[in-house]
Amino acid sequence: MELNIGNCPLCGKLFSKVFRDICPACVEKVEEQYKLCSEYLREYRNATIYELSESTGVSINQITKFIREGRISLADNPNLGYPCSSCGDLIRKGLMCDSCQLKLRKDISNVRDDDKLKRERLREEMKKSGFMIKENEKN
Repeated sequence: MELNIGNCPLCGKLFSKVFRDICPACVEKVEEQYKLCSEYLREYRNATIYELSESTGVSINQITKFIREGRISLADNPNLGYPCSSCGDLIRKGLMCDSCQLKLRKDISNVRDDDKLKRERLREEMKKSGFMIKENEKN
């Protein structure tokens, strides 16, 4: 029988990973943080994530986790957003803002174009040296 134990990523204590990825003591702390955020947002619906964090002492990262888990609703809190994982601008959906998504798409496209150009150059060099290359139907 294999024991599923590990260190809690929040406090470092060793615990049994049966139901959660954090130890029971940290689960209680996180639940208390959620309760603080929830109560604050009931009273201050127009709060930003920065105001919420400053007023409750709960980190931006933890509040973002609550939002992504669906525990804090953005629909009920019109000024609440969370940081883009790339640039830090506040967003209300996904992991990245539209600008960072566009930049990522362009970067991926450029890498593909560079790769295609390198393959074409290699083909030409191989032809000049007398080698024949069979094309793969998927390329």
